[in-house]
Amino acid sequence: MDQSTTVVESKPEQRSGQPQPPSDSEARYQRRAALLGNPRAKLSLFLVIALLLAAGVLLWRYFGSYESTDDAQIDGHINAVSARVSGHVLKLNVEDNQYVEKGTVLVEVDPTDYEVAVARARADYADAQAQAAAAGINVPLTNVSTSSQVAGTQAGVANAKAGIAGARQQLAAAQAQVVEAEANNVKVQNDLARYQQLIDKQEISQQQYDQAVAAAKASAAGLEAVRAAADAAAAQVEQAQSRLLQASADLRTAETAPQMMQATRSRARSAQANADRKKADLQQAELNLQYTKIVAPVSGVVSNRTVEVGQNVQTGQEMMKIIPLEDIWVTANFKETQLRNIKAGQAAEIFVDANGKKYKGHVDSIAGASGARFSLLPPENATGNYVKVVQRIPVKIVFEPGETKGHELRPGMSVVPKVWDK
Repeated sequence: MDQSTTVVESKPEQRSGQPQPPSDSEARYQRRAALLGNPRAKLSLFLVIALLLAAGVLLWRYFGSYESTDDAQIDGHINAVSARVSGHVLKLNVEDNQYVEKGTVLVEVDPTDYEVAVARARADYADAQAQAAAAGINVPLTNVSTSSQVAGTQAGVANAKAGIAGARQQLAAAQAQVVEAEANNVKVQNDLARYQQLIDKQEISQQQYDQAVAAAKASAAGLEAVRAAADAAAAQVEQAQSRLLQASADLRTAETAPQMMQATRSRARSAQANADRKKADLQQAELNLQYTKIVAPVSGVVSNRTVEVGQNVQTGQEMMKIIPLEDIWVTANFKETQLRNIKAGQAAEIFVDANGKKYKGHVDSIAGASGARFSLLPPENATGNYVKVVQRIPVKIVFEPGETKGHELRPGMSVVPKVWDK
């Protein structure tokens, strides 16, 4: 036991005579000293530090060369399409989300009533033209009567003859109106009879039948009116013949020629004004007929369509909306502290969240007030506990030409714009 113990205790004495290896801290210190003492190591360390400083400067200059915000979205026009005339929708040519070109016929309204209105207005205009022509004939003839008493008498006779011709033209026009009114009345009365059969079978609404009854009464009244006008025109012919017999007596009353001339000119102007009014009525009727086809005011995508075939639309009723996808822009709400580096004309890059693409643009303008000022209830800071809050100002950024031709962007999409300082 003692010998073994002696042997065990003698081993440390043998190790103590050998050289001891350095500790871990001493080894690290020696390696660091050797590394710092190496010229290549010093040069490498200097290059690494220089590269890090250069990278830091470049990153600082890059991040400082633009202003960006994620509070931005795409904006655009929303064109409402409404009816300019009332009527029954016969045809619907578009669906929701369909792209249409400007001028495309979207909705067709029943044009029958408006075609009848055009025909009536055209007939009224022709009648007014005839009356204006008849009244215009009297002006030069009556003017001759003012030159002298003899010439005035002769002109009076000629004027009376011309008056007969004009009255006969009026009579012919009135008789033509009677024929037309009789034909229209027969058609309307026949339509009323058919509507009577349909209402008895309950195949049409009471409103449609009431309209047919009103139209029949109006047609009958119109027929009586044109017949009365024809009787009046016939009476005018007789009066014109009487004026011809009285022309010989105008020699004794030649001093009244100027007053007669003034009256004749007034009648001619009145007849011409009536013809102009009838022409305007005809143009309005033709426009109303054109308005039965509702066309697209701009090229874009149809949205929010509310009209259906068979629906009765009223004047001014909105039927759908069209969003032009090429006339869009970005509204970016920048912090007021960012505006010091933003000016109109600066280049911009727009990142779109929906497709992950980037688009080129430039700053168009800066809004005249902060976004809070356009809210329904603008903030009121005239209180004793005012806390300064950084406001956001809307900045309009427009796309460069050709960037939106793919029609990928939609108003309301979220974007992240970058506005470069140079």
